[in-house]
Amino acid sequence: MTSQRALFLQYLAQTSPTPLMLEVSRAEGVYFYDPQGKAYIDLISGISVSNIGHRHPRVLQAIQAQLDKYLHVMVYGELVQSPQNELAKALIEQLPSPLDNVYFTNSGSEAIEGAMKLAKRFTGRTELVSCFNAYHGSTQGALSVSGQEQFKNKYRPLLPDVRHIVYGSFRDLEQITSHTAAVLIETIQGEAGVQVACAEYFQALRQRCTQTGTLLILDEIQAGFGRTGQLWAFQHFGVVPDILVLAKGMGGGMPIGAFISSRQVMEALKENPILGHITTFGGHPVCCAAALANLQVIVDEQLAEQAEAKADLFKQYLKHPAIRGIRHKGLLMAVAFEDFPLLKKIIDHAIQLGVLTDWFLYCDNAMRIAPPLTITPAEIEKACQLILQAIDLAIA
Repeated sequence: MTSQRALFLQYLAQTSPTPLMLEVSRAEGVYFYDPQGKAYIDLISGISVSNIGHRHPRVLQAIQAQLDKYLHVMVYGELVQSPQNELAKALIEQLPSPLDNVYFTNSGSEAIEGAMKLAKRFTGRTELVSCFNAYHGSTQGALSVSGQEQFKNKYRPLLPDVRHIVYGSFRDLEQITSHTAAVLIETIQGEAGVQVACAEYFQALRQRCTQTGTLLILDEIQAGFGRTGQLWAFQHFGVVPDILVLAKGMGGGMPIGAFISSRQVMEALKENPILGHITTFGGHPVCCAAALANLQVIVDEQLAEQAEAKADLFKQYLKHPAIRGIRHKGLLMAVAFEDFPLLKKIIDHAIQLGVLTDWFLYCDNAMRIAPPLTITPAEIEKACQLILQAIDLAIA
């Protein structure tokens, strides 16, 4: 019989010459298991997806309940479906005014695409401003506003009229003008290695956008749903976006994203032309049911409120001469080492010892730590002990 690894290599499109090749047979909580039953502590949550752990019972219950009713019935926006309604209502109840209108998508990239279209349609402008070292997705539009040339230059021409500024630079805010439809910015830069601007920067950015009639789009695809110690990362900085983009940690392990704005702005998609943005599977009822349960777990169990204390435990345990520093906001963490060759050795040894971590696309000397928010103090201590062993093995 052909092995699963052989089938993976033969039939699935490969995106790197060296995939991890870990075979997963099941997952539960902060662990996943290979076919031999070996357990791995998941310290990256599928890249900030499984914020409440793998297969949370309340998510499974919500999925099963919806499976017994209906699956896909019609493209988004035409039929009244209670899973969409209830999830949208629950999201809006957790958001400040004027964010009161939700458009559901299948993924973060699609949500970025919708947000960009909405900003252009509402303002009548074409220029988009985003940041160097930003990551917003891999579709053509999302790639256009991403800020790393290495990942873009083989796919040009991309969208025209895109300008990049330095994240956190007050001086660069002058480049936002009355010609700018939107500034699209990660509240916390993820793939740049967890870069966090100050509150004064975000307040100046908000003021500049308001002055120029520019929509402020905050990408919280990685940072949302409690990851940073607040339900929404923008709550750290005293600002409110015109459009909020969500995905990853939204679905409890199911694929779903959203862009959220005010009714006034979102009305622009209704006419001239009608169906200004459409999606077949966006707002899939099973995904919406799972996402509602996921949000309820985060709120009910106060997982966001625990994130900072759990991050402090990681910082307490991860002390080693090879560690050059730790950047973080809540449980979105980057542990810096001298260079990529050393980090790669550490990551490989950690996987052998039963801990899954990785690096960042634009910051390959930093280890990504973004575990399920449900991780316990004992699990944190165990994971850190294994990472320290991996470091010692790598430098031996």
